[in-house]
Amino acid sequence: MIEYFSSNLWLVWTAVCVLALILEVSSGTFYLMCFALGAAASIVVSLFGTPLWLQVLVFAGISAVCVFCVRPFAVRYLHSHHDDRPSNADALIGRKGVVIEAIAPGKPGYVKVDGDEWKAISDEPVAVGTEVRIISRESIIMRVVKA
Repeated sequence: MIEYFSSNLWLVWTAVCVLALILEVSSGTFYLMCFALGAAASIVVSLFGTPLWLQVLVFAGISAVCVFCVRPFAVRYLHSHHDDRPSNADALIGRKGVVIEAIAPGKPGYVKVDGDEWKAISDEPVAVGTEVRIISRESIIMRVVKA
């Protein structure tokens, strides 16, 4: 069996390539994709009957080039939209809600936004049932103005 694989190293490189692709699908880091590309290059080189040391050198070289040159561009291109999207409480800024507990200057109340209740403050008095817009947040307290 070992003799068969040593004379057909392209099968070993194919197994490495497929395994790296399967693991890449589960991780999404693009590191294993680089190793899959290195293994694919080694498949091509092994088909010409080159020695194992040269195949390993091609694998390591192509993988390293991909990690340092190709991966940063791929990550930047594929994950570019994630940096601009606000999350958690920051996503509430600009949203509208309804006052469920009156807000007085210097005394917080509560607003309901999309079914969630948030402590809120305002520079002017706001009565229960008034629609407000969130303009900023200070920790978990929302600053609101009448909508």
